[in-house]
Amino acid sequence: MKMDERKQQILLAIIKDYISTAEPVGSRTISRKYKLGVSPATIRNEMADLEEMGFIEQPHTSAGRIPSNLGYRYYVDCLMQLEQLTEQEEGTIRSGYENKVREVAEVLNRTGRMLAQLPITPPLCRRPSWASAPTNIFNWS
Repeated sequence: MKMDERKQQILLAIIKDYISTAEPVGSRTISRKYKLGVSPATIRNEMADLEEMGFIEQPHTSAGRIPSNLGYRYYVDCLMQLEQLTEQEEGTIRSGYENKVREVAEVLNRTGRMLAQLPITPPLCRRPSWASAPTNIFNWS
């Protein structure tokens, strides 16, 4: 889904601010913090369009806006910029896997702990439910 550059900048500002504060984001906050060169009223109009398009939501009347699932998906697919790891960050990751790990749960636990030490947006690591995990049945008859 295409959107113009100003809407992209506003959506990006909402997502960045919401990720860092976990609070709904208002037009004045965007205007002051992100210096987009437009008035809060213009930002409100663009936010109304983004809400109509399904990219943001208003949790309750008079609140700011929060990203919707579609907004996050657009961010990941179109707006997010990946940053290169530093040598130190790469070293941290490599050293975490030097000892062989045999359990999937341990790999996920180590990965989560290592990524939490890096100065990046935290990922979510989740193991599959045991109900859907492959099982081997041995018959000793």
